[in-house]
Amino acid sequence: MTDSLTPIEPFYDQLLTSLKDRIRNAQVRAALSVNRELVVLYWHMGRDILQRQTDQGWGSKVIDRLAEDLRRDLSNSRGFSSRNLRYMRAFAEAYPDESLIADTLANLPWGHNVRLLDALETTEERLWYAQQAIAQGWSRNILLLQIEQQLYLHQQESAITNFERTLPQPQSDLAQSLIKDPYHFDFLALGTDLQERDVEKALVEKIRDFLLELGVGFAFVGSQYRLEVGGEDFYLDLLFYHLQLRCYVVIDLKLGDFQPEYSGKMNFYVSAVDDLLRHEADQPTIGIILCKTKNKTIAEYALRDVQKPIGISTHRFGQELPEDLKNSLPSAEALAQQMNQALP
Repeated sequence: MTDSLTPIEPFYDQLLTSLKDRIRNAQVRAALSVNRELVVLYWHMGRDILQRQTDQGWGSKVIDRLAEDLRRDLSNSRGFSSRNLRYMRAFAEAYPDESLIADTLANLPWGHNVRLLDALETTEERLWYAQQAIAQGWSRNILLLQIEQQLYLHQQESAITNFERTLPQPQSDLAQSLIKDPYHFDFLALGTDLQERDVEKALVEKIRDFLLELGVGFAFVGSQYRLEVGGEDFYLDLLFYHLQLRCYVVIDLKLGDFQPEYSGKMNFYVSAVDDLLRHEADQPTIGIILCKTKNKTIAEYALRDVQKPIGISTHRFGQELPEDLKNSLPSAEALAQQMNQALP
């Protein structure tokens, strides 16, 4: 047996990296498993309390007594305060069907479930936001922001895309699920006399907020991003890279209504990014045209024979982003660093 590791260093490094990846993956699975067990436990506890109160006429004071006894007998355990026990009861009352817990809600942290109970009235809305939070990886603050912006009500409005025809499965489904209509830029306080460049400049100044509205996974590459094609310069309003889709996303901002010629211009931009920037491991570049309004029929005709993946959506401008959410958002620098680490 040799005393030196030098001859096996490359193989040792590979083994070490592999083991660390396995450990991290196991830790993530363990954390998810613990969360599932906790949420299921809370539902069963809430159901038992609810049944006892219903069947035997126990009043609300039994919850305070239970909390006190549980804290005394399980001194090393947390989460059994009177307040939390009441949430458990409300949780079981809101979702009498245990399959909803196992299939969906147990995949969310307990804190998210509590926010859904507080903020929403119907099971349909709660489950819709729960599914979106799971799919998009929303934090509690982002979940609340999406509820405040009434994303559920707007989701019935659909963006017009040609993704099903121009992207392979499952890329097309994922891309379609990530594009919204409309996008709510409530954090911008803009006057009435403004141009596209003013909007683009304001969005760049608040790029963290813009990324929040776009959704999880978008990393900022640049604004007025220059491309040289055929000896001429062209400028993209905004260029992003999506870490989950593994592709560039070009965004063209328009303050007015959608016009058919916008699709041709975006087709040109997407083709240029594919040729000049796209890595061989990247998926096809996607273009998103953001307009004030769109006519569904005109938009569908405009995309009918376009061979590049393009979506047409709308935007809304509103008020400043609430102060208490600003500090919870990732910085543009952090997202750029994440993008660089993810790229091969």
